Amino acid sequence: MSDIAGIDPNSAPSGTGCVDCEAQNGWWFHLRRCAQCGHIGCCDDSLGAHATEHATTSGHPIVRSFEPGDAWFYDYGTGAMFEGPVLAPPDHHPESQTAPGPRARVPSNWQEILTDHRG
Repeated sequence: MSDIAGIDPNSAPSGTGCVDCEAQNGWWFHLRRCAQCGHIGCCDDSLGAHATEHATTSGHPIVRSFEPGDAWFYDYGTGAMFEGPVLAPPDHHPESQTAPGPRARVPSNWQEILTDHRG
């Protein structure tokens, strides 16, 4: 167990994509991993913002990026980014998986959709 409340380094990721988007046959921009239970959700720039939704409904306030090359943590409660412990593998989605992804479900006008979504 980590010395940081809200982080369980032994919790494996729930999959390679946003659990909620997958259930809805949707797509995401970037992925975040719950540092407590491993739930993979999409970032706030995604249409679903499922990582934030998970943090709100579960009470699990800390996420880690699930993107290749990223190792930062974010605490929804404090708004702080920080470095944290090594988590159970894998550290990121497969490098062959596109961002946004998954490739087969991303609409050709995805940039316009996300720009409109952000307002």
